[in-house]
Formats: sequence, C-alpha cells, structure tokens
Amino acid sequence: MARILTKSVFTVGLLIMLLSVPAFGATINKSIKIAAGTESGGATSVNGGITVGENAVVTGGVKTVNGSIRVDAGASIENASTVNGVVSVANNVHAQNLTTINGAIKVGESATIDGEIEAVNGKISVAAGSTVANNVSNVNGLINLSGAEIGGDVSTVSGDINVLDGAVVKGNLMVEKPSNWGWGKSKSRKPRVVIGPGSSVEGVIDLEREVELFISDTAKVGGVKGVMSMDDAVRFSGDHP
Repeated sequence: MARILTKSVFTVGLLIMLLSVPAFGATINKSIKIAAGTESGGATSVNGGITVGENAVVTGGVKTVNGSIRVDAGASIENASTVNGVVSVANNVHAQNLTTINGAIKVGESATIDGEIEAVNGKISVAAGSTVANNVSNVNGLINLSGAEIGGDVSTVSGDINVLDGAVVKGNLMVEKPSNWGWGKSKSRKPRVVIGPGSSVEGVIDLEREVELFISDTAKVGGVKGVMSMDDAVRFSGDHP
C-alpha cells in the first residue's frame, strides 16, 4: 500500500515538473534531437519525442509528457522522464534516474544508472552488464533483469519479475498487496517470480500477496517472508522452470 501511495505522489509530481516547460531547449508540439557527439544542457517537450544521439553529453534532464525518449549508445544524460511514452537507453549509456508513468523502460548492455528506474504501468528490462545504483520498481508490468546488478530493491504490485542470467539484486525483492481501490483483474492473478540459474537476491523475497515463485537450484536468496515461505517455492534445474 505504501508503494502505491508513493506512486501516486510520483505521478502528480512528474506531471507538474514536465508541464513547467523551461524556455531553454524546450518545445510544445515538436520532437527534439540532440545530435551525436554534441553537448547540450537538456531538452523538454510536451507532445514530442526526444532523441539523444550517440556519445552526446547532456548535462541536464530530458523530459516530455506525450512522447518517447531514446538515448543512443555511449551517450551521457541526467534524468529521463516521460508521462506517456517509452524510455529506451542503449548500450554503454550513463544516466541518473529513468521514469515513466505509462510506458516501458528499456536499458541496454553495460549501461550505468546512478539513481533508480521507476514506472507505473509498463515493462522494465535491464540487460547484461548494466548496473542500477538504487531501486527498480513498477506497479503493473514485467520486470526483466538479465545479467544486471541492482543496488537497491526490486518491487512490483501486479507484475512478474525475472532475475536471470546471473543477475544480482543487492536489496530485497518485493511483491506488494494491491490496494482496495484499483487494479481490477490484477488482484486475482498471481504474479510470477523467477530467480534463474546463478542469480541472487542478497536481501529477502518479501511477499505481501501469493505469487508463483520459482527458484533455481543454483540461485541464492536471503530467504522468503510474508504470506509465503521458502517451502512454498518451486525449485528447478536447467535454464527455465
């Protein structure tokens, strides 16, 4: 419940921030492209997408309301935020926080995210060799971590979570209980949590609702608490349950 309330505050705050469009590097209805290899102080749009070219250096944030954000390989940015759109980060990108309300967040290989990744309704994927310093969270949508390292917690309410290919979660993995005022069918569907071969959750798997829990024989977890225990987990050998 606390996470859902936090998401609501996050949603309102992000909308206010994005609608306060600064004069520099800003448009209302046009898309913005920051050219490869150039430097920029940031970019903001309302009804347009934002593209950051390869190896560009952006010392400010990139923000839009109705549009997607794409950051090409080797680029460096501060925060990337949108309300309705995908945030796509390519290989070897350096960024701070990645946020969206309605849309996916995709992080390529060997990227460095110094803050957190946060979505409300959307899939989150983080590829091999990438690191996220803090939390990765959403309310609805798959969280797929493949060979990545997460320094904080990983949490969802109604989404599935895959920790695969030697991925490491240094904090807790949490599936929170839906609130009484929303989410429809997501209340009755059991989320699916898979901890794959060679992967680890150094904290605990904290479950406020029942899930389908699969843990590889070669995975390491700090325990299971909440409405389920380690005895409820299905152990499996091989690549997939």
